[in-house]
Amino acid sequence: MSFVTLIGAIVVLAVVGYWLGRGRALALEQRDASGRLNSLPQYYGYYVALWCGLPAVALLLIWLAAQQFVVDRLLLAGLPAEMTEGATPSQIELMVATIKNAASGIVFGEPSPAIMAASDLYNTLVLGARGALVVVVLSAAIAGLVWARQRVAPRFRARDGVERIVAFLLVLCSLIAILTTLGIVLSLLIESVRFFERVPPQEFLFGLNWEPQIAIRADQVAGAGAFGAVPIFWGTIMVSAVAMFVALPIGILSAIYMAEYATAGVRTVVKPLLEILAGIPTIVYGFFAVLVVSPLLRGFGASIGLDVSPTAAIVPGAVMGIMLIPFISSLSDDALTAVPQAMRDGAAALGATRSETIRQVLLPAALPGIMGGVLLAVSRAVGETMIVVMAAGLTATLSLNPLDGVTTTTVQIVTLLIGDTEFDSPKTLAAFGLGLVLFLSTMLLNIVALRTVKRYREQYE
Repeated sequence: MSFVTLIGAIVVLAVVGYWLGRGRALALEQRDASGRLNSLPQYYGYYVALWCGLPAVALLLIWLAAQQFVVDRLLLAGLPAEMTEGATPSQIELMVATIKNAASGIVFGEPSPAIMAASDLYNTLVLGARGALVVVVLSAAIAGLVWARQRVAPRFRARDGVERIVAFLLVLCSLIAILTTLGIVLSLLIESVRFFERVPPQEFLFGLNWEPQIAIRADQVAGAGAFGAVPIFWGTIMVSAVAMFVALPIGILSAIYMAEYATAGVRTVVKPLLEILAGIPTIVYGFFAVLVVSPLLRGFGASIGLDVSPTAAIVPGAVMGIMLIPFISSLSDDALTAVPQAMRDGAAALGATRSETIRQVLLPAALPGIMGGVLLAVSRAVGETMIVVMAAGLTATLSLNPLDGVTTTTVQIVTLLIGDTEFDSPKTLAAFGLGLVLFLSTMLLNIVALRTVKRYREQYE
């Protein structure tokens, strides 16, 4: 039985448990002298369904997480002593990988009879584990169904039981989110500490030369490496600034138009069309930047005597700005339309024109929502990868001219981690240092935005 089929069987059993629990509650209600249940009938069904499905799913996930480790241990225990005697951990790992490849039909050369026998043993263990998984999980689901159905009684507080289970699931999901965030932060910190043990932090944060190509092996010829990341940070700031220069005015002005000037028919058509921009894959924007915007900009620059680099910062910045327009316009429009109509009427009663009402009443009132949209757009611009990978350059240059080629933090992270990588090399570890700076920068933006919103937030009835 495949994984999908097993999940489907658990869902079917949970549905059956719902109807059995609900049916039993209705039957007991008819037989009870008072004729009343403590909870609505569907809560008894939910209670049985949850106890049928959740333990089975939890057991399935735990089993799948531990299955490979247990199978590998059993495989090593079943191998002949001469295959593992005196072998190093790396050699044992390579042997296990060879056995798994042979079990999957991937054979290089002429494998030994011992490897083929071990592959048969591995297939037997995997099939046995899958069979045991099906039996154990379905047994757990049926046992949970039977146990929960037996608890159904007229005075049983099924609703309280369902709410406790749902509350537990909500807490569990919150813990998973928190632990995931902590795991990301710790992974960045640990690898960044390893990087800063090899490269001084002052050189990384304030150095002006970025050349991470160093010799990884003794027989390679390469430079000593330079890890001054200021040109990379400046390239990220420049591209993000160009993007916000395009997205901020267009996004806010389009939001003002849709909220205050557009008719209902125009708003119904224009707003969905504008929000389509957010659903276009970023790789499509990258193609658009490389194949359309860059040649057009270079041709226009040549016609007026300007030298425009093929990887000019203005190209990915402008295209990214187009992508960010719906992030600002949609949230700003929602914030403007949420301002009470009484404030508009009050401004009109005092003799303010529509433009004065927008500038002096609506925009200050909607500032928290607008700042939220701007923050989201800035964070997206700083962390955007695909557009800058395709349209920006790889050479770190420190220039104030947006027509010159630049590189960004995300481009360098991608470049450093592709191909043959060795995580003991400062070149590869530099990607984690850049990632840590990117994370801290985004967090600082969040703090500044929250303080700005808190300072200018106003309460309206």
